[in-house]
Amino acid sequence: MAIKTYSAEFAGKPLFVEIGRLAGQANGSCRVQYGETTVLATATAAKEPKEGTSYFPLSVDYEEKYYAAGKIKGSKWIKRETRPSDEAILTSRLIDRSLRPRFNQNIRNDIQVVAMVLSFDGINDPDIPALFGASLALMISNIPFDGPIAAARVGRVNGKLIINPTYEERLQSDFDIVVAGTENKINMIEAGAKIVSEEDIVKASVYALDELRGLIKLQKKIAKELSPSKKELGGPARDEAIAKIVRDFVSPKLEKVLYTPHKHEYIEGLDRIEGELDEFLKTEFAAHPDIDKKLAEAKLIFEEEINRIVHKNILESEKRPDGRKIDELREITAEIGILPHSHGTGLFNRGTTQALTSLTLAAPGMEQWVETMEIELTKKRFMHHYVFPPFCVGETGRMGSGGRREIGHGALAERALEPLIPSKDDFPYTIRLVSEILSSNGSSSMASVCGSSLALMDGGVPVKAPAAGIAMGLMFDEKGDKYKILTDIQGPEDHHGDMDLKVAGTKDGVTAIQMDVKVEGINEKILKEALTQAKKARLEILEVMAKAIPAPRKELSPYAPRVQIIKINPEKIGALIGPQGKNINEIIEQTGAEIDIEDDGSVFITSDKPENMEKAIALIRNSTYEAKPGDEFDGKVSRLLDFGAMVEYLPGKEGLVHVSEISKERIGRLSDVLKIGQVVHVRVKNIDDYGRINLTMK
Repeated sequence: MAIKTYSAEFAGKPLFVEIGRLAGQANGSCRVQYGETTVLATATAAKEPKEGTSYFPLSVDYEEKYYAAGKIKGSKWIKRETRPSDEAILTSRLIDRSLRPRFNQNIRNDIQVVAMVLSFDGINDPDIPALFGASLALMISNIPFDGPIAAARVGRVNGKLIINPTYEERLQSDFDIVVAGTENKINMIEAGAKIVSEEDIVKASVYALDELRGLIKLQKKIAKELSPSKKELGGPARDEAIAKIVRDFVSPKLEKVLYTPHKHEYIEGLDRIEGELDEFLKTEFAAHPDIDKKLAEAKLIFEEEINRIVHKNILESEKRPDGRKIDELREITAEIGILPHSHGTGLFNRGTTQALTSLTLAAPGMEQWVETMEIELTKKRFMHHYVFPPFCVGETGRMGSGGRREIGHGALAERALEPLIPSKDDFPYTIRLVSEILSSNGSSSMASVCGSSLALMDGGVPVKAPAAGIAMGLMFDEKGDKYKILTDIQGPEDHHGDMDLKVAGTKDGVTAIQMDVKVEGINEKILKEALTQAKKARLEILEVMAKAIPAPRKELSPYAPRVQIIKINPEKIGALIGPQGKNINEIIEQTGAEIDIEDDGSVFITSDKPENMEKAIALIRNSTYEAKPGDEFDGKVSRLLDFGAMVEYLPGKEGLVHVSEISKERIGRLSDVLKIGQVVHVRVKNIDDYGRINLTMK
């Protein structure tokens, strides 16, 4: 293929596209350069459908390599990249969630999209060009794809909206919002905010949509010029005869089972109907040569019929499976302090979704070291981890480290809570929250926000405000004209709905948003209505949480360590540490305290015993004390000299007592009046021009 290049301007910066030079054996590939950040995006499809698969097998991989940033991985032994960083996984999910709804969900061929960062300029985040490149690679491939899509990041600095802000600008911004969509609809939002109003979120999202339209037009232009021939994927045409048989058999049964309020009865009912359908079809088509294919097709029709009934009843009569009104929450309970030996706990229940969060406070030195292609080696003092064991949905499965979903949900809740965490100066602890999802039936990530907020307040962390989260749903009719927005989705509303919008925040504003859709997208009007309805639900949840604990406890748990900060002269840090760490290690050994020292002279002392804390502080003050004339000490004689004695008046600090300053009486031999190790009372007489301490015993 001949090499083709295209260029455009996006948010005031050059965007360059090259096609035909790299990765020629992929179904579609392109190199995208934004500023000097460069991403190779490829799209590849398996030639044959994946046998026995009942879902659309799309995988998206975002690859970060340290060479792209001119770095070598900071590990003593392993320099090759191993598992992707959490940040890379989150970017993979962001691209996946934007692309997935634009495919025919009946495709059963494996499709893999890979976005590989080739160079990183330290200014322009690769995620936006990676998503653009992924969409373009699909558009110019032979893979059927109902694109294009594109994305833009928007921030706000000093009241001004900025598209694709730099990393430095993002630190100053009120929010960090990534919006993806088609030419007219928003189909994905990922947002973190510092307690921002819903109106500002909508305004920023629409602003981003306006900006990304240029990228949509560029993709259409390139695809039209290259005019790829698309494969026919998605399975054979629907057998309408069997479709009618399935619908007639299951519809009356589903109308009853779908409106069972209890999840176990609902699942058992669906399994029973599916089993009855299976037996009925095996009898009906016993002699059919492709009976297995007929059964597989019937399973899809069965799911579609559930989808149709759920949509119809909500759109026509606002009838929800559990009987709630469309803006009504499930029953909510909130509890604190349920674990007896804990730094802080919160238990949050919404319907049959249950999250138990435990708080752990530790010394500043327990911070998480973080290093990625984008992030220089830095420390992270606040962490939230989300755990989703298989038993929480009544299943068996693998336990262990978190998968992509758990990492994504944990990061969403962490983003929602981070703006509320006090600064290190105000609360000098490393903070870790772990949300165990003990039962799940919709929106467990938002339940973990609520449980975590309870745990923080139970633990006495002086958060700026409590936070809560809620998941909103949406049902469209077939034409997309009529819709209903649902509060607190669960079960079939989550699985068969057209949108999952998670919104977290305080009573004053939003701190995090995550939105996915299964349709083309939503417009400004729907987004505004959904956020308004979500705010109403959030305030109701916060009222329930306030009954459990209205504000953070005044005291920490007796089981939590205590941290005190003292300031020393930065020039005395070396004296405190001592040669090869001798002095600081002796203090730690004597007191059992953890001691962390920062370059500005801040010393953090962490201990679970008050007496050890006091002892450590005293030793640190002694080690860094600057003696003044007139100060008096009880010190030990450390050396005897011909002209006097050296006395260690503080640990590691010596001064000279000249022989004439030992006694008013004349002294013959010094060893007659002083011994090494002897404790003597001394006073600072003066400090000479070289900083040497002269002591007197008179």
